[in-house]
Amino acid sequence: MRYEKEDAVGRARLRPLAGVLTALLVAHSGTRISAIAIPWFVLVTTGSATQTGLVAFCEMGPYVAVKAFAGPLVDRIGPRRISWVADVVSAAAALLIPLLHAEGMLSFGVLLALVAVIGTVRSPGDLAKDVMIPEAAGLSRVPLERATGLQGVFERLAGTVGPAAGGTLVGLVGPMVGLGVNAVCFALGSLIIAVALPAGMGRPQKHDAEKHFAEKGKGGEAGEGGGTREARDGYWHSFRQGFAFLRGQPILLTLYAMLGITNLLDAAYVAVLIPVWASGSGYGPATIGLVLASFSVTATVGSLIAAAVAHRLRRRPVFFLGWLVTGAPRFLILMTDAPLWCVAVVIGIGGFGGGFINPIIGAVTYERIPPEMMGRAQGIGDAITWAGIPLGGLLAGAAVAGMGLAPALLIAGAVYFLTTNLTGLRPEWREMDRHRGKGQAGRSPHAAPREPASSAS
Repeated sequence: MRYEKEDAVGRARLRPLAGVLTALLVAHSGTRISAIAIPWFVLVTTGSATQTGLVAFCEMGPYVAVKAFAGPLVDRIGPRRISWVADVVSAAAALLIPLLHAEGMLSFGVLLALVAVIGTVRSPGDLAKDVMIPEAAGLSRVPLERATGLQGVFERLAGTVGPAAGGTLVGLVGPMVGLGVNAVCFALGSLIIAVALPAGMGRPQKHDAEKHFAEKGKGGEAGEGGGTREARDGYWHSFRQGFAFLRGQPILLTLYAMLGITNLLDAAYVAVLIPVWASGSGYGPATIGLVLASFSVTATVGSLIAAAVAHRLRRRPVFFLGWLVTGAPRFLILMTDAPLWCVAVVIGIGGFGGGFINPIIGAVTYERIPPEMMGRAQGIGDAITWAGIPLGGLLAGAAVAGMGLAPALLIAGAVYFLTTNLTGLRPEWREMDRHRGKGQAGRSPHAAPREPASSAS
């Protein structure tokens, strides 16, 4: 009986982190399915790589633009409410695509409009889930590196399940069924956030932020009625505070700039380069799912290992070795006539290296951003890192149309290699290995003490 009670207490303690990660898993799985279904639908119905890239732009352009400005709203309204509302709207917009197609009413313009709606509302929903991770880790008494490692695991699982299911569905029954499944995933993610998380989790941070800036002397002095400048100036003052905070964090700005370039290249890879390669090589959509899933399966293994041991490793060498393995080889292998199994192996090795990267990024970010600033600062940071994604599909489509697939892959791989290696020479990265600044700014106010760092740290 005693052990049953201990198990129940353990499950209850882990409920906050498990709830957020499960919602993230199902929502991201649906997104990965649509990432195969929509480009393949456009490519086979129009035969145009340029139009395929345009669809990706219409989803990711609003996604990035909204994320830049959504942070203060997430802080003020609360990430929990933002997350479930965004997923409900995303589910409705995703469901409309197959319904309109069945009625013969889905023109290319209508498709662009609907994917733009999905991108617009998915952006604050994804940000809200990320914002709840450090709070969930604190409530669950899980070290931050381990929590971000598990976040990487769940994201990689979504990257495995989504492409595998998406490629199979598209190959067997067509892309519209895949989009219907995408809508169901968004609805399920919304339900988990709404009912499964502990009461009081994901609350608004407005008042905490006002207190923080009043104490730091950055939010203005209190007015006669006890209100702060934050309260008087409202949204735009909160937005400016996010920029002001990031200007004082050189390592975050350097990290965001590097990720902005690599994310652009990754978007080109997924939205255009892989579908064109699969189509030109005589493979079908199931092969796209196989290639993406081979990356995600090994990335999941890497993330699991990172979740177990990342808090004991030196971050900087692991971080840059991961980029070396996961970057250029994925592009260059598609230039060759290598058999499919060889392509899958090279991409799988890259996935294993990539599995160690996101947990480090998450830990470095969460350590430096105070909880009351998480929405606005991380929203701006995410917008910087995602700024190139809408252009990835457009540039790749234009490059393939203008010079062919092989030169486009070579250029993308070379830029990826140079970006991730030259950036590592900057002095800011010396701050990466462990941040123990005053007050552990990135920790949740409910966070448990960190595990001691090993001598290797």
